[in-house]
Amino acid sequence: MIMRTAEKSTPEFDAHLQSRGLAMLVRRRATALQVNVGKLCNQACHHCHVAAGPKRTEIMEEATAERLLEVLERSPDVGLVDITGGAPELNPWFRRITSRSRELGRAVSLRSNLTVLVMARHEDEIGFLAENRVKVIASLPCYTAENVDQQRGSGVFADSIEALRRLNAVGYGIEGSGLDLDLVYNPLGAFLPPAQDGLEAAYHERLFDDFGVSFNRLYAITNMPIKRFSEMLAREGKKEAYMSLLVDHFNDAAASEVMCRDLVSMSWDGRLFDCDFNQMLKMPLERSASIFDVDSLDELTGGAIRTASHCFGCTAGSGSSCGGALT
Repeated sequence: MIMRTAEKSTPEFDAHLQSRGLAMLVRRRATALQVNVGKLCNQACHHCHVAAGPKRTEIMEEATAERLLEVLERSPDVGLVDITGGAPELNPWFRRITSRSRELGRAVSLRSNLTVLVMARHEDEIGFLAENRVKVIASLPCYTAENVDQQRGSGVFADSIEALRRLNAVGYGIEGSGLDLDLVYNPLGAFLPPAQDGLEAAYHERLFDDFGVSFNRLYAITNMPIKRFSEMLAREGKKEAYMSLLVDHFNDAAASEVMCRDLVSMSWDGRLFDCDFNQMLKMPLERSASIFDVDSLDELTGGAIRTASHCFGCTAGSGSSCGGALT
């Protein structure tokens, strides 16, 4: 019997997999390295699972950045470096990590909150991104000002639209340019995202018709019951119901495609994790827990993936990953 009276009584994820006849999660050879360069951000969004903000001081230092590049060079199967934060653009080593990764022939994606791209002293950021053919993955939880400002702060929507226009002006999001601009939607409350394809069509129509903005793809990502979102659920008395929602909508197909099988997550101080969410919950890899402990990410192949109740967020409904829906 599955107990769902509170998050702490939700069955461990591994036990749930076993109850459904599914294999435990084991790491395949890593093809993506997701790097959190720090928690410093110019925003403090209500849903942020990183709990990033302007007052955070955790930030990657030069020695850690150089070590990750050394290990990346010796990890030929890692084709993607996915840079996140906080606001990665605020890190002094962001450009070094980006340009060197591109020199090594790896694709680079940037997870941007958009508003940092219109800040003073960052006017040349978009030019740098275009020059290095960096994919921009931008947070935009809705196509209306009311909903975005409710979640991310007053005036954020207007700055986001301005940043999108500037990105479009250099070719980002324009068909045939080779400069990819993807958007990220996450629900405003304690519910699952709608079907990604239909939502993407609505975003295309509204953003172009209302603001003349174009983009490539939309990712629909489930809010994870950790950090600020978990605290909000607790304050509103919705935590138990949200965990029940996730468990009740468990999807076997999504469980087989979770991103942690092929991705390694690295924190600002070099620690290694199965995913960004485990990183925020301080659940490091059980072996080789730091970038300073490995010569190549290939050494991590075959390791067991650490799971807990938050993993139901990645496997509910259509599934959720850093690349959007899984099924």
